[in-house]
Amino acid sequence: MIKKLVKILSIIFLGTVLTILYLSLVGLKSEKFNNKITNKILEINKDINLDLNEVKFLLDLYNFRVNISTKDPIILLDSKKLQINNIRTNISLKALILEEFSIDDLQISTKAIKLNDLVLLARSFKDSTELFILDRIIKGGFLTADIKLKFDEGGGVKDDYQINGSIKNAKLNFLNKYNVSNLNLNLDISKNKFFLKEINAEINDLRASSPIIEIIKEKDLFLIKGKILTNEKNYSKDQLSSTFPNLLKNLNIEKVRFNSENNISFIISKKLKFKNLNIESKININKLVIKNNFINLKTYLPNLNELISFENHTITINYDKDKLNIKGNGEILIEDKLDSTNYQLIRSNGEFIFDTKTNLKNSKLLIDFLDYEKKKNLDASILIKGKLKKNNAINFDLISLIENNNKIIFKKLNLSKNFKIINIDSFKFNYLNKMKIKNKLSLKRNNSNYNIEGKSFDATKLINGIMDSDDDNFSLFSNFNSQINLKINKTYINEVDSMNNLSGTLNYKNNKINDLDLKSTFSNNKKITLSIKTNDQQEKITKLFTDYPKPLIKRYDFIKGYEEGYLDYYSIKKDGISNSSLVIDNFKVKEVPVFAKLLSLASLQGIADLLTGEGIRFTDLEMKFSNKKNLTTIEEMYAIGPAVSILMDGYIESKKVVSLRGTLVPATTINRSIASIPLLGNILVGKKIGEGVFGVSFKIKGSPKDLKTVVNPIKTLTPRFITRTLEKIKKN
Repeated sequence: MIKKLVKILSIIFLGTVLTILYLSLVGLKSEKFNNKITNKILEINKDINLDLNEVKFLLDLYNFRVNISTKDPIILLDSKKLQINNIRTNISLKALILEEFSIDDLQISTKAIKLNDLVLLARSFKDSTELFILDRIIKGGFLTADIKLKFDEGGGVKDDYQINGSIKNAKLNFLNKYNVSNLNLNLDISKNKFFLKEINAEINDLRASSPIIEIIKEKDLFLIKGKILTNEKNYSKDQLSSTFPNLLKNLNIEKVRFNSENNISFIISKKLKFKNLNIESKININKLVIKNNFINLKTYLPNLNELISFENHTITINYDKDKLNIKGNGEILIEDKLDSTNYQLIRSNGEFIFDTKTNLKNSKLLIDFLDYEKKKNLDASILIKGKLKKNNAINFDLISLIENNNKIIFKKLNLSKNFKIINIDSFKFNYLNKMKIKNKLSLKRNNSNYNIEGKSFDATKLINGIMDSDDDNFSLFSNFNSQINLKINKTYINEVDSMNNLSGTLNYKNNKINDLDLKSTFSNNKKITLSIKTNDQQEKITKLFTDYPKPLIKRYDFIKGYEEGYLDYYSIKKDGISNSSLVIDNFKVKEVPVFAKLLSLASLQGIADLLTGEGIRFTDLEMKFSNKKNLTTIEEMYAIGPAVSILMDGYIESKKVVSLRGTLVPATTINRSIASIPLLGNILVGKKIGEGVFGVSFKIKGSPKDLKTVVNPIKTLTPRFITRTLEKIKKN
């Protein structure tokens, strides 16, 4: 009996052990609990349902639990079907025996399901800001994932969930600005942490990859950081502007070929607002083409291409909270050959700080106001440091040009947006200009005033600019209110003539000369003085005197071979209108083409020959004239000499029209006629037929380059001509 009992117990024990082993190793398949599992899921989440096949039960005796799994179930969520590879869960052995069915956790291995469907499923369990953001951003793609969820006693999902998987061919859209396509990656998601790995994607047509991107949730904000790599590729202007709509909008990039390595971080709020964007990039540029329409360089680089090309550049970029810092070096194509350059550009608060060094060999360089030219194939080093301000004014801390023995250096030079000087601290010139004249000059600022000193300076360009100007504004400056103290050993006024020991002061008020006092001597010890005074009636009185006017007269190409004499000029100007008088005494000219032509037309060939041969002497020339804007009105110009006398009036509208009329008479005839006074009738008519005063009246009219001359021989002079001649003879 005992043996039978032992045998029965042994069989039961063995059967139990075998059953336990079978249930632990092989498990049991059944559909018995399908409805209970489905109902329990509905208790957890009433929005989803399960379409289950056979359920496998596997005993975990060690933990007194039963592992439940099913293959190829379908999750039904509204009208959507999510294809699942398998679902696994665990329930306690006691609950199973007592049929107190409860789910503590859920493990889901998916097939390829739509990302939006997965987000919808996740939100059905526990909605959150990050899931809401994902739902708004995701526009397509598929996910294969292993999802681990744990539930609390109330059926809610605990915070220690875990999602691992991979995304294929996803599409995302951020704020309608950044479109991500062909996104492939692996992901690891847990509470408040998203790790995206082995990423490949196209961002607004920019092909990019990344080893890892981290997304950390802190309260209602998401901190996103990671590394993005781009492969070398050609990108057009439109592709760049769509990828970086704000970052590059002021750089006028037309196209670029580059590859890059970028560390990026930013914060995004639950309202999808970006802030604290930070970018650290290393970029290798094979070719970058920029359209030059943001600063006028054509004046200095006359052969500058409209499109400037940068080649073989290595650039580092740091962008942090709207502050952009770019450093780079490489080659630049300005004309037809490459030059080298390195640079730093900082954009902050709408302003650009720049620091550049360029070795300019293969490009021509002009500085027109200094009459300096660097020709091609000559090495020059150019340093430029400064700031481009919001109003397009430019503050240069340093401009330095060194080319062989030529040096041009400016410090603290501030220019307005139309390139007029606002102020300057100093400059130093030591260079040969186009005329091979040495310019050795320096300027130093002393509070609001300036001291200019030097050994030599070619003022030809400056003088021509002032003489050709329509007003007395100092054209280099924007709004000048300072005194200039001048002291230059040798000053050239053209390529031949120079002045020694030029000294004096110039006072500017509201960008115009208020007072001026200059003196100097020519190389032949002849003097020249110039003064400008402004009186209480705001009349500007100008006086110029020299006993060597030849260098001043020779700049007028209609007078050739001017010699001797002295010049006295006086002018009063007010409200833009000047009234002036010019006196030149005891001089001669070799050639006056206009008057020679008049004499030839009047058959006075002998005097015409004098004006084109050895020269003709004048004892006096006086001219009274006025200026208003571009109109010069000659009230009277009278010149008398031993051979010929001229009386003329008219007007000249600058660069448009010349209209002059007058009388030209051989002076010997006048002298002979006047000698016959007191019988005025005899002067005008003569004692015999054919005698009397004679000459020509003339009119000159037309554009400056196409003057028409009309000449009429006259038998009788006007009373005005005779009166002026008598006055002059009496004066002499």
